[in-house]
Parts: sequence; C-alpha cells; structure tokens
Amino acid sequence: MKAVELFAGAGGLGLGLSFAGFKPVAVVEWDKWACDTLRQNKARDFPHVRDWPVIEDDVRHWIKEFASSQDANGVDLVAGGPPCQPFSMGGKHKAHRDRRDMFPIAVEVVRTLRPKAFIIENVKGLTRSSFANYYTYVKLQFEFPETVKAPDESWTEHFERLQNVRVAHSPQYGGKLVYNIVPNLVNAADYGVPQRRERVFIVGFREDLGAKWSFPERSHTLDALLFDQWVSGEYWERHQIAKRHRPAPPHELKSTIDRLRGLRLQPTTLPWRTVRDALMDLTAPYRSERGGMFHNHRMQSGAKSYPGHTGSPLDMPAKTLKAGDHGVPGGENMMVETNGDLRYFTVRESARLQTFPDGYVFHGSWTETMRQLGNAVPVKLAHLVGASVATELLTVEERRLVEQLSKTRERL
Repeated sequence: MKAVELFAGAGGLGLGLSFAGFKPVAVVEWDKWACDTLRQNKARDFPHVRDWPVIEDDVRHWIKEFASSQDANGVDLVAGGPPCQPFSMGGKHKAHRDRRDMFPIAVEVVRTLRPKAFIIENVKGLTRSSFANYYTYVKLQFEFPETVKAPDESWTEHFERLQNVRVAHSPQYGGKLVYNIVPNLVNAADYGVPQRRERVFIVGFREDLGAKWSFPERSHTLDALLFDQWVSGEYWERHQIAKRHRPAPPHELKSTIDRLRGLRLQPTTLPWRTVRDALMDLTAPYRSERGGMFHNHRMQSGAKSYPGHTGSPLDMPAKTLKAGDHGVPGGENMMVETNGDLRYFTVRESARLQTFPDGYVFHGSWTETMRQLGNAVPVKLAHLVGASVATELLTVEERRLVEQLSKTRERL
C-alpha cells in the first residue's frame, strides 16, 4: 500500500508504518539533521528504510510539485506529525497564531491526494481546554477538507462555516470528499512502549469506503505491573533482583497495591514495560565515541536535578522524552540509577525507550539527536496503529471485490 509521510523527523512513524506494510512514495522533512539521520540509515542499507524516497523540503513547497507526479495517484495513506510546538506544554501556546502550525498544510495534502486514510499525531497539549475550539476546528478541516478557508476569512469564520457543513452534511454535501475521523488521546505505555508518553492521534477513513475502524485496545496496564512487582514478585525474579536490593513500594501507589493484594487475581493485561525492562541487556555507556556493539551509546555528563526535572525511576516506564531548548533537552531525559544518582540517558537508551531497533542510528550531536528522539513517534505504537489501519483497508478492499464478484454473477 502506498503511503506519503509528512514531517517525517527521525523516522519513528514511518518506520512503524513500513513494518505494517505501507510503502512510502515520499518521506518529507525540512530539517537537515533529521534528513541526515534518514539518509544515513538508507546508506547503511537498514531494512524498510533503504528504499525510502527522502525529500528535504518544506511540505508547502513539495506538495505543489508532487501533486502532478505519477506517484500522487492512488495514495492509500497520508501520515505525519505536524510540528507540536504551537500546542506543547513547554511551548508558547500560540496555536493558530504560531507560524509553525502545519495543520492547514496537512489538510491541503489530504485534499490534494485524496488518500483512503490518514494518520495524524500530535501532543496531548492540543486537547487542553484553552485549545478546545481550535482542536475541534482542526478535526472539522480533516473531516471536510474541500471546505477551504477563503483568503479574507478568519479561522473563526471558517470554523463556523465548517460547523454548518457538519450539521447539513447529508445530503447537501453528497459527492464531495469527506472523511470519517476517529480522534484518540493515548498513553504509549498502554501499548508496550517503556515510556509514559501521551499523544493525540487523529485517524480518518474516506467516507465512501464504508470503513468501520476503532483504535486498538490497550494491551498493557499499570495494575499488571504493580501486581508483577508487589504481589507475585515475578518482575524482580525476572530481573534477578534479590529481596534485600528491591526498593520499597511507591508510597503514592499504596492504595492500588493494597487493592491488588486483596484481590490476588492477576490482571489479564500485560504489565507496563519499565526503563529496566527496556535497558536490561544494554552494556554500560561508553566513555568515548569508540564503543562496543551498540551504536550511539556514549555517556553524556552534566545531569542535574531541579524542580520539575527529577529523572525517570528504573522500575516504571520513563517519563516523556523531551525535545525542549531550556536546560539540556528540558533536563528530564535522565534516569535515576539504583544508588539514587542521576545521569542522562544515552542516545541508544533513548532510542530503546522510543522502541527504535538497535541497528537504527542517529546523526548529529547528543543534543541534536535527543531533539530528534524527543519529537519522534514510538515505533511500536506507530506499528500497532498502522497495522490496524492496514487491516481495515484490506478488509474494505476484500469487501469491494466480493460485491463486485457478486454483481458479475448476477449479470451472468
């Protein structure tokens, strides 16, 4: 299935979608460092990436030329994560007033290519109450991409017109391009990613396809992890941690642990994956550029704790990796070692937390590569979402072929 990826970054979303069976005909990213990461993995012949058509360009410029190319025909999926700074918790919260707001161009690409489906990812901050109207406006634009904002129209006026179109959608809007959208706020930890990373997904299917899709059910839970740690003890045994070396149960989770001890029934879900789970077979970080078997695994000094930035404990999923510019990537990309000391995650450890394969390398300095990782979509989550979308598209196509065959038989 043909895919187009916008705002590709270091390739987390694209890699997951490739694992799910999508073949990109364009991978568009304007940032040179991120493109260098993609190109370096292509040059190293990394599977799924070796054939990616990496395009270092602004999406606004690229779409004008791409629209008239042969590759623009029959695109099954458009995917991407528009820059999150206008909506992130650490940003300036300008939303539509921020020139980095790329939702309008993402809608334009959907309108131009008319894909069967799209996957748009962004930060949890987009769902904040202060952005409620704009978030609804974004969703309506994706739902009715052919209701285009006029040059002299404000976004609020366009929003009102889209709302009217939504009310009068049937039958007045018949024949135009419409998408059935499914927005979701998800925690990556609930899907086996060793990181508490909350993100918004807006997934849409072209209305004429008759698709019936819902977001995948979560497979991992905090309850299951706490049961593994503090009821059965299997977590510590798996990691060969003797009882005398085990930490005390987290005080803030005492009531939940007591409840699970009282039930003594193991949850049916899998346990959240922790930092220890993710890093258990990594060697100690290297002290120089020269290292052993793991790429990008050099020690970075200077980690310090300050209010709001205290690092990630080993036996919980990591806190959200950040790509900020205050301190050193927000100061939160740290782990708390067993003796209580703090240190920064190496690039390879951070890649593990974002579920990139170990053979995938990152180009640039530690600060630059951590920015790429902080902006990335976890590969495992992208794979799960992409696979469910691919399955639905294949189901739709199978249904279409069966109906076509049935009609052919009737004529005969």
